[in-house]
Amino acid sequence: MGSSNADDAGVYRITDDTAVVLTTDFFTPIVDDPYWFGAIAAANSLSDVWAMGAKPIVALNIAMFPSHADFFPYLKQIMQGGIDKMAEAGVSIIGGHTIKDKEPKFGYAVMGTIHPDRILDNSKARPGDALILTKKIGTGVVSTGIKAGMCSEAVIEELTTSMATLNRKAGEIMLNIGVSTATDITGFGLIGHLNEVLSASGCSARLHTGRVPFFEEAVRLAENDIAPGGSLGNLKIYAPQVSYADNVPDHERVLMNDAQTSGGLVIFVPQERKERLISSLQKEGIVAAHIGDVLETPAADGRRIIVER
Repeated sequence: MGSSNADDAGVYRITDDTAVVLTTDFFTPIVDDPYWFGAIAAANSLSDVWAMGAKPIVALNIAMFPSHADFFPYLKQIMQGGIDKMAEAGVSIIGGHTIKDKEPKFGYAVMGTIHPDRILDNSKARPGDALILTKKIGTGVVSTGIKAGMCSEAVIEELTTSMATLNRKAGEIMLNIGVSTATDITGFGLIGHLNEVLSASGCSARLHTGRVPFFEEAVRLAENDIAPGGSLGNLKIYAPQVSYADNVPDHERVLMNDAQTSGGLVIFVPQERKERLISSLQKEGIVAAHIGDVLETPAADGRRIIVER
């Protein structure tokens, strides 16, 4: 399985019973604390594997960092954050590679395993599926606010905790319930990642912004036109695929396209299993918001996503 459907990870069949799932991700610091930067980078890199329905097994470090000695203690903290988060996920770090760079960058290449018949790829969404989101939206906007010195310590802590939280439990629960497919929400935003699944599946969807769990600080910042370039770029790129109701305000349109770091899963679940999935997620303290539903065909104008309030 390659890149034709823009799936979260690549899949290579080894035998009739085993396939490997491969993905990689790394980025510049998203928070000031080096330990939590490493932990978030690890959590982010693992999510693609869980979104495919697979179990992550091993990982390789990817690190770029300044060569001066003053930075080495920070690098140690970054790597320790990643080590601890990978250990929490039950994943072994078996190597990696580092290069010198002026700006630190960190992440992982991850390999998991799955039965070839159980892959949750982007082509498996079905009309009638409920869309369940498992984390709040708005990490891109809030991160921009933090860099501008506009956010409190409490906001920074909430954001850090969310991004460092593994999608492991949500992934395990959805497999136990039985779902159509799933995707994790990262750089292309909620709209962009949904569009990938809907396009591959030949479906459309109706979303309700009033049901989407936004970070309160993200709403405040977006209302004041604070947003990263990536989010604004997503809004423009995916505009031809989206029909917004007149009562959806501009700041919510930005947030629906906000570029996420280590965001949650959007799970496509048959309606008859929706309540069981939501209940099971909530029992584990996981956000479980029913944000919309899959429709059979695109709108009359060909747009795949209808966004209402």
